[in-house]
Amino acid sequence: MSDAENRPSPHKVVIVGGGFGGLYAAKALSRAPVEVTLVDKRNFHLFQPLLYQVATGGLSPGDISSPLRAVLSGSRNVKVLMDEVTDIDSEQRQVTLRNQTLKYDSLIVATGVSHHYFGNDAWENVAPGLKTVEDALEMRRRIFMAFEAAEKEPDPEKRRAWLTFVVVGGGPTGVELAGALAELAHTTLKHDFRNIDTTEARIFLLEGLDRVLPPYPPELSAEAEKSLTQLGVTVQTRTLVTNIDDNVVTMKQGDRTEQIQSRTILWAAGVKASAMGKVLAERAGAELDRVGRVIVESDLSVPGHPNIFVVGDLAHFAHQGDKPLPGVAPVAMQQGSYIAKLIKQRLEGQTVPAFQYSDGGSLAVIGRNAAVANLGKLKFAGLPAWLIWIFVHIYYLVEFDNKLIVMTQWAWSYFTKNRGARLITGEDDELLGEITTASALPDKSVVNV
Repeated sequence: MSDAENRPSPHKVVIVGGGFGGLYAAKALSRAPVEVTLVDKRNFHLFQPLLYQVATGGLSPGDISSPLRAVLSGSRNVKVLMDEVTDIDSEQRQVTLRNQTLKYDSLIVATGVSHHYFGNDAWENVAPGLKTVEDALEMRRRIFMAFEAAEKEPDPEKRRAWLTFVVVGGGPTGVELAGALAELAHTTLKHDFRNIDTTEARIFLLEGLDRVLPPYPPELSAEAEKSLTQLGVTVQTRTLVTNIDDNVVTMKQGDRTEQIQSRTILWAAGVKASAMGKVLAERAGAELDRVGRVIVESDLSVPGHPNIFVVGDLAHFAHQGDKPLPGVAPVAMQQGSYIAKLIKQRLEGQTVPAFQYSDGGSLAVIGRNAAVANLGKLKFAGLPAWLIWIFVHIYYLVEFDNKLIVMTQWAWSYFTKNRGARLITGEDDELLGEITTASALPDKSVVNV
């Protein structure tokens, strides 16, 4: 019998999902004596924190995306498969893909979350969320098409609806979207149209709780709302959306019901877990929380299955503090690196302490020179927070060319007040038809709001 036949097969690690958690796990295992297979439906890693900039024309999708094969090309023990996991057999230790099965010794599930409409899934067609490149491009199409439609609309009321933008949800994504929309209307597009005044566009930010950025300290929420108001955003808190139909948003504030007529409604209010959470519940007996996230042990494993781990937004980790860890990129990064360390230590017969998240703080940008920073004992807003936000986001972009491109693009946009990725892609025959029928607009008309 040859030495090759006597040699034990390497420990097989299967990672499902190439987001922050999955990618950081794969990179941390690149020099370990293991065989890693990373499976993702996409062939790229997406830097989701900057998706709102794609949606508002500040960046292109390629600026915040990195091909997984290129990122991991130097990791000779890592194989990338563009495929989708449809099932997990925890007894046989294998995952089922669309056309094959993979054996695993350790399984890392990092498939994240999608937007949640709280039982009103029909709203998705009229109020897109922001989790994928396609979502961002659809938002971008709707935003810039709205200005084009307004330019050709002779009816003042219909034109007003085209120039009214509603962002539902006052968390970081909603705040950043609303701020970028305000800058777009009041600065970037200010001189681009002849029949409309884009500065008369109305941007509404609706939040169900008593303040925007609820996870942040109250003083920073107040600073964020102040900055948004200065940009021209109408912030309405304690406001619950009860219906979206026929380009009308119905909302309830206490006992009062109001409506906003808008042709562009953007969703940033809540998430639900990916379908892999349900698969783990059915196949491995995992317990799920109310939005479908997997409740994990202190080492991020599924209870009863010490070799199955869940990281990132899909994990409900409630072993640190009085509430689960937030679904943000730093949590996923640290969890992915932790699992890689745990696997390596186990192979050496050692144990690893429970996962402990090191919170470096949180940042949210509102607009030009305006952001808020919660860095533990340090809490501040304005230009210093904005500069830190820029540095952190460039630093964590995966590839060097992305860092360089984004840094250059932001510098150019800052000095020229221009956004270079304002392309309208895709087709919408119904919308184009509406624009065409409105083409009888006089040469010089101004919006009257």
